[in-house]
Amino acid sequence: MKDIKELIELALDNKEKSYSPYSHFRVSAVLLTKEGEVFEGVNIENASYSPTICAERSALAAAISKGYREFDTIVITGDLIDTYPCGVCRQFMAEFFDDDTKIVIANSLDDYKTYTLEDLLPHSFGKKDLQ
Repeated sequence: MKDIKELIELALDNKEKSYSPYSHFRVSAVLLTKEGEVFEGVNIENASYSPTICAERSALAAAISKGYREFDTIVITGDLIDTYPCGVCRQFMAEFFDDDTKIVIANSLDDYKTYTLEDLLPHSFGKKDLQ
């Protein structure tokens, strides 16, 4: 299993793969499954904007498409200090993250903060509400 610094380094390097010709705002996400698999995602913009996909959902979609449903950590980094996930990504994460899934907002290898989904999306609506 990779440690947090390795995941942050992957996320920082992965920003180069971002497709952001309109905003020029690169975002990268690296997702670690509870089984130890790592998936990378970047933001992918589109000229009509609404089809744009965020890095967090890109990484989650890659993992989910491979059959993974349990996640340990996601590292998110962007071109600004403290790039947090948007509301849509937070809701998307609420579908798949457990109470102990770590959400790491990284600016560098030594400058990062760790949260849970409850920290970033308190009182969320999710699958537990539909059971």
